Amino acid sequence: MNKEFTERLLALHYVYPKSLNKLLPLLADDPDLSALEQKSPNELMSLLNIKLEQAIKLKASYRQSLTYPLREAYDKYKILPMSYQHPFYPESLFELIDPPAVIYAKGDLTLLANPQKIAIIGSRKATSYSQKALHTIIPPLVENNFIIVSGLARGADAMAHQKTIDLGGRTIAVTGSGFLHPYPKENNALNDIIEEKQLVLTEYPPYMKPLKWNFPMRNRIISGLSKGIVVTEALVKSGTLSTIEHALDHGKDIFAVPGDIGSLLSEGPHKLILEGAKPVWNGWQVLEEYQQMTAEKQ
Repeated sequence: MNKEFTERLLALHYVYPKSLNKLLPLLADDPDLSALEQKSPNELMSLLNIKLEQAIKLKASYRQSLTYPLREAYDKYKILPMSYQHPFYPESLFELIDPPAVIYAKGDLTLLANPQKIAIIGSRKATSYSQKALHTIIPPLVENNFIIVSGLARGADAMAHQKTIDLGGRTIAVTGSGFLHPYPKENNALNDIIEEKQLVLTEYPPYMKPLKWNFPMRNRIISGLSKGIVVTEALVKSGTLSTIEHALDHGKDIFAVPGDIGSLLSEGPHKLILEGAKPVWNGWQVLEEYQQMTAEKQ
């Protein structure tokens, strides 16, 4: 891994936090980014497919960011930035249509090496029914050393992280903002615990606020890290189901918890079951699915 290239990429990502696909034409033209500082705004406009005004602004911002002590700042806040060439960068993210160019991490990086990851997601307005479902789904997964991945949102995500921690399991939170702006505020205590003892990941530099379009992008990383996804409660039109769309694009296994036919929050899981998701109401069913897949491959 070329240290100079990494420093230049981090300086670029700091002012232009885009996915790897957006940067590929630039990297094809200038593989180690050594000529980036000298490129004209017209060249940047063409290579990055942006407007001239954006290119002029980007060039100035990039030159400025090269002077920032980014490494010292990241070290101060215990943030590890991982470029797509970093040895700890999760290989499974390369299966995404648009992998992150950089992932920022805080916490226990050994969790990334474990391939046994299951995402558990659901509505921000999840009811006690999600809590009840997680009481039967998470324990067998934790017992069998699965890492629970979720998005640290209010509702089902927070429930999944908390239940995993309570059981002594391991969890990864993927967030839609930078580390200086944890979101939502009500999960700050949970966020602190996960940063300290578990693992938090984001593709956004520390200063990035939780903008609404960050979250659909965040969802593809939850999917990319995980072997499969369990949905507890969700509306038919929701961020939860957008995560499932990413998962289906990448051939992930989808599990859905059947619910009350009178509840709007059951309509999302029921739609998924109708479309082929496996209905589950305990973690052993998820484990059996993987044991069966392993047996079929042998």
